[in-house]
Amino acid sequence: MLLSPPHLGGGEIGAIAASLDDGWLAPAGPVPAAFEQAVALATGFRHVLATCSGTAALHLAYRCLDLQPGDHVWCPGFTFAATIAPAVQMGAVPRFLDVDAASWTLDPLALARDLRTAARGGVLPRAVVAVDTYGQCADLPALAATCEAHGVALLSDSAAAMGATRHGRHAGHGSRMAAFSFNGNKIVTAGGGGALCSDDPLPIARARHLARHAREAAAHYQHETTGYAYGLPSPLAAVGLAQLPLLDARVAARRAIAARYALGLSDVPGIALMPEARGGRANRWLTAIRVDARRFGMGGEALRLALAAAGIEARPVWKPLHLQPAFRGVPHAPLPVAERLFAEGLCLPSGSAMAPEVQDRVIAVIRAAHERARHG
Repeated sequence: MLLSPPHLGGGEIGAIAASLDDGWLAPAGPVPAAFEQAVALATGFRHVLATCSGTAALHLAYRCLDLQPGDHVWCPGFTFAATIAPAVQMGAVPRFLDVDAASWTLDPLALARDLRTAARGGVLPRAVVAVDTYGQCADLPALAATCEAHGVALLSDSAAAMGATRHGRHAGHGSRMAAFSFNGNKIVTAGGGGALCSDDPLPIARARHLARHAREAAAHYQHETTGYAYGLPSPLAAVGLAQLPLLDARVAARRAIAARYALGLSDVPGIALMPEARGGRANRWLTAIRVDARRFGMGGEALRLALAAAGIEARPVWKPLHLQPAFRGVPHAPLPVAERLFAEGLCLPSGSAMAPEVQDRVIAVIRAAHERARHG
C-alpha cells in the first residue's frame, strides 16, 4: 500500500492521445495555455505560468525577485529541501525559522519578532518563503502584513496545497508569487510539472521569458540574459488538464480519509492528527500524525516499521532543514516545534482512491502495534 499514489480519472489517456494526434510534444501549443487557464480558474490567480516542476516555479520566482549572491532568504525549517535549494544554488544565505504547533506552518509571531531584530541590525532578508505544509495553508495575511511593514517580499511554496483554503482564499493568495506542484504524488497530477501564480502580470511575464531560455523576439537566437528550459510539455499539460476538474472530489476524498483516521484512532493513547489551522480548510494531501512514544508504547519510527512489515508505506514527516547535512552551519532560530514534530511525526497512506476497507487495515495495524507494545 503506497503513501500517495496517483489517482487517475479516466480521461488522461484520451487527453494525451489528442495532444499527440495534434502534433504537440514540446512546451508549446494550445494545451499548456489551456492548462494555465484551468489552474487560474481553480486557484483564483489572474496570471499563471505552467512549468516543468514546482521547484522550477520556485527558481523562477527567485529570479523574478532579482535574488543576488549574499541576499538573505528565510523559510520554515520544517519543509522539503526544494523550498530553499534554488535560492542557495543562486548564492543566497538561508535562515530557518520555527513553525506554529497549531498549524505546522510558519509561525507569524516568530517571523515578526525576528524581522524586528533583523531590522535593528540592518540586515533584512530579501524574501521570506511560507510553506503550506502537507496541504495546510500558512497564515499568509498575517505573514504578508509583517513582511510589508519591513519591505520584504513574501513567496508561498504551495506545492502540496491545490484546493486548500484559509480565510476563504485559495492557497497562495496574499503572497507576491505562489508555486504549485503537479508531481505524481500530489492531489491532482500531471505526472510532473508545476505552476507559478500571481495576481501581478509583470513577474509572470518575466518568468515566462526566462522559462523559454530568455529568447528575445527576433528571427535569430537573441539573448540579453540566460534562462532555462522550464516549460511544461504538452502531453503532461494534457494530463493536468484532465485532472483539474476532479480537484474538488479529490480534496473531499482526502479530507474523508483524514476524518476516518481521526475516528478510527480517537481512542488510541498517544496518537494525535495534525491539527487544522484556524480559518483553514486543508486539502489533507497527506494525513500526518504525532506519536507520543510514552503513551502509545513505541515511537513513530517503530510504528513505521510495523506498518512496513504489513506492506503499508508510511513516511516520517520532514526532517528539519537545520538537521540536514546539506545545510550544516546555516543560521537558524531555535526550532523546538519542528524538532518535536520530526521526533514524533508520521505520514499515513492517504491516496484518494483508497477504499475504506483498505484504510481499516492501516488503522488495525496501528491499533495492534499499540496493543503489542502495551502488553510487552
